[in-house]
Amino acid sequence: MNTFRDSVEAMIPALRRYARALTRDTDIADDLVQDTLVRALRSERLFLGGDIRSWLYTILTNLNRNRRRSLARKPSFAPLQDAAAGASGTEAEGRDIARALATLVDDQRAVLLLVTLEGLSYREVADIQGVPIGTVMSRLARARAHMKSVLEGERPALRRVK
Repeated sequence: MNTFRDSVEAMIPALRRYARALTRDTDIADDLVQDTLVRALRSERLFLGGDIRSWLYTILTNLNRNRRRSLARKPSFAPLQDAAAGASGTEAEGRDIARALATLVDDQRAVLLLVTLEGLSYREVADIQGVPIGTVMSRLARARAHMKSVLEGERPALRRVK
């Protein structure tokens, strides 16, 4: 048998305990352990000996850190409360739009606001931002697509800053 794989398998209960302590969520912990095992088994050739336990904990810790960073970048939406139920449609829509705008990349938000709210031409926005008109058009298209997906309750695709 492969001693590396046996050693990794023997660490699964300890990894699960550690992951559950880190995340306080069984499902997330199990996902982290699975990702750790996949990464470790794919990287077997990179393990040069030594303490496999420390190596696996390091992988799990880094994956959890990346997961938390990713969560910190995602917008948080406040749940609607009973008081909001009495709000008019216009007020609720305004809050939804404000939340969606807050999730845009700064350059995309600026272009969208300058064109739609301020009524500036693409050329004027390009001059203001010091970018080509094609970049303005691209940012505007991305901003509109992102806003549409957020307002429709979809998870927007990853955005590229341009």
